[in-house]
Amino acid sequence: RFCLPLVLASLPTMATGEEITPALQGSWGDFWLFRFFVNAAGYASIVIPGFLLIQYFKRRNYLETGRGICFPVIKSCVFGSEVKSVHQEDGSLPPRAEPTESSTARQVFKLLFCAAGLQASYLTWGVLQERVMTRTYGATETDPGEKFKDSQFLVFMNRILAFTVAGLYCALTKQPRHGAPMYKYSFASLSNILSSWCQYEALKYISFPTQVLAKASKVIPVMMMGKLVSRKSYEYWEYLTAALISVGVSMFLLSSAPNRHVSTVTTFSGIVLLAGYIIFDSFTSNWQDALFTYKMSPVQMMFGVNVFSCLFTVGSLLEQGALLESLRFMARHSEFTAHAVLLSVCSACGQLFIFYTINQFGAAVFTIIMTLRQAFAILLSCLIYGHTVTVVGGLGVAVVFMALFLRVYARSRMKKRSKKIPPGETPVQKV
Repeated sequence: RFCLPLVLASLPTMATGEEITPALQGSWGDFWLFRFFVNAAGYASIVIPGFLLIQYFKRRNYLETGRGICFPVIKSCVFGSEVKSVHQEDGSLPPRAEPTESSTARQVFKLLFCAAGLQASYLTWGVLQERVMTRTYGATETDPGEKFKDSQFLVFMNRILAFTVAGLYCALTKQPRHGAPMYKYSFASLSNILSSWCQYEALKYISFPTQVLAKASKVIPVMMMGKLVSRKSYEYWEYLTAALISVGVSMFLLSSAPNRHVSTVTTFSGIVLLAGYIIFDSFTSNWQDALFTYKMSPVQMMFGVNVFSCLFTVGSLLEQGALLESLRFMARHSEFTAHAVLLSVCSACGQLFIFYTINQFGAAVFTIIMTLRQAFAILLSCLIYGHTVTVVGGLGVAVVFMALFLRVYARSRMKKRSKKIPPGETPVQKV
């Protein structure tokens, strides 16, 4: 009976392998692993009854026997229209119009607008994310202030605004006829919540530049997973860029190791949380990719995922009693309220800019813009919050982003080359 609290109390020290900072030492309930299991239990209290209801309606063959005012709702949530598109591209936004000579100035203006919108949204989001999770609120000469600890509440605020924006967009614009069963969005929603939670929590243990660089190197585990699980084959330039990314990340992390500062040290907990973020985020993108076989637009996907995200997070927060505590924290600190609202606005607007940029200019241009954003985010974080980067670390960052740009360039060249080759002919290798 008494063993479990003692084991949980010792977990933070065992996981980090070093003395825990006073801000994280309040109680064993503040340890991230404990909160992760508590949040997971809250989500399970919603997922398990929902799963049992879905199985019940399917066993009863409700689609043929059901009737009444609840029938359309249950049909949409459990069965959908089960109409899938022939090609995955059918579920995306209308194809991009190729720019003409007469509209060059307009295309340049659109490109600048997209780049400025993405940079402003996500650079502001990154700076605020680090401010909210690593700094105190209400500090005075006599009072050190207090930190906001509940990452799940920030995820909830982001998702409720994204749900509202996507809902208004779907209501005001023409969208494809929706056919996917609503419950299928819950899988992507759950992994999306957990990836966002891991991302916020990781900032308590590692520096923001380290987190950005780890996210930029996500291509390495994705390639490994594709090789082991899906038996995928990759081009030589993909292996080359993956190797360059791993070298650059190693240079950055090793150069930061001697500086044993609390705000920049990479702890074991931070590495585990980053790994959790990468795993959950990879599942989210793959599941959403599978859902696009139904005829839907990206904004419909955004709406469906955020419906369940709001349901899961608010249910878990209410069960833990954390919703009222977070609201009381907002009432005590108006600065935090402004930061949290602006954080949510940037996240929602950034998603809309993503859809618009990909629709107008394609994925390659979007990837270049976002890669530049990651480099700017590291620079801003170092300037604003005083993170130190050595010469070797800066060279490692440069190697990572050079590899990312090389990857984008090589992929775009391969796509153009495949389009030029007539059907039935094989490409000729040039030496």
